[in-house]
Amino acid sequence: MAVNAAERTAMSRALELAARGPRGANPQVGAVILSSTGDVLAEGWHRGAGTPHAEVDALSKLAPGAAHGATAVVTLEPCNHTGRTGPCAVALIEAGVARVVYALDDPGAVSGGGAERLRAAGVEVESGEQADAAGALIEGWLTAQRLGRPHVTVKWAQSLDGRAAAADGSSQWITGPVARADVHRRRAEADAIAVGTGTVLADDPALTARDGDTLLPHQPVPVVIGTRSTPEDAAVHRHPHPPLFFDTHDLAAVMADLHGRGIQRLFVEGGPTLASAFLAAGLADQVLAYIAPVLLGGERLALTDIGVPSIAAARRLTVDGWVPLGDDLLVVARPAEENESHNEGAA
Repeated sequence: MAVNAAERTAMSRALELAARGPRGANPQVGAVILSSTGDVLAEGWHRGAGTPHAEVDALSKLAPGAAHGATAVVTLEPCNHTGRTGPCAVALIEAGVARVVYALDDPGAVSGGGAERLRAAGVEVESGEQADAAGALIEGWLTAQRLGRPHVTVKWAQSLDGRAAAADGSSQWITGPVARADVHRRRAEADAIAVGTGTVLADDPALTARDGDTLLPHQPVPVVIGTRSTPEDAAVHRHPHPPLFFDTHDLAAVMADLHGRGIQRLFVEGGPTLASAFLAAGLADQVLAYIAPVLLGGERLALTDIGVPSIAAARRLTVDGWVPLGDDLLVVARPAEENESHNEGAA
């Protein structure tokens, strides 16, 4: 049976509801319960880890038996596992729901399989309705699920000759105002922003996302990685979010911790030591290189050792965009497929 007009409208509404939920360890999900005649009986969405899932939230607003013969329209396949809450597939079956329409399959090895469980119980199931829109909404969560860690963007600014700072260590500002505004916009799209302790001590960055002097509505959580202490009066302590400090050089441990906290997108701001460490570890999913038409010379390179002993071992990139930003140029790139295949084989 094809998806009908009422179900299509309900899916659009479910996507709106899903967007109300927080981005975190669990996906943003919305649900609408329809009567057999297509009327809306109840709505729900997931409000974060440990709270009822969208389907259960919607069902909780109905009297016992009111969902019998109803249709549940959900943005993600009803889960099939018991975590902090029970399986949504079972809740729908027990409520007497006759039909389920959902957008995306759940990619989880444990949580997936809800559709099969529903069908086994005699529930009619349709999948794929507005899948592209649902996928766009939870793209970060899907990527984190696939990678088993946050998606990482490594950013740096450099002179035309590849330097991150002048010989005296000064680096503000290599790039112009248009490029800096672009950086702040991209910061605001991330869940967290990371720097090394060396950058904190040298530059005292605020790690906020700003439009001029105004904080943008979404602020990434500041992350400081390294074994040196951060001064109590450092600007990072005045960030809207409490900073996370990792007294380690073990990036795998840092990534595991951030993943467990629901961080889906990590923006690595620098400096050269931290950026190079992420690249060397194969933990860069996207590279943003802001290139200014200036020459600095000297030894303060934008990148240090990334584990490339010869030209044959070079980390090849696929360029997704060359973006002019005032007098500067932004290169947006990602690891070439040959690198990804090599990294997967070594994992």
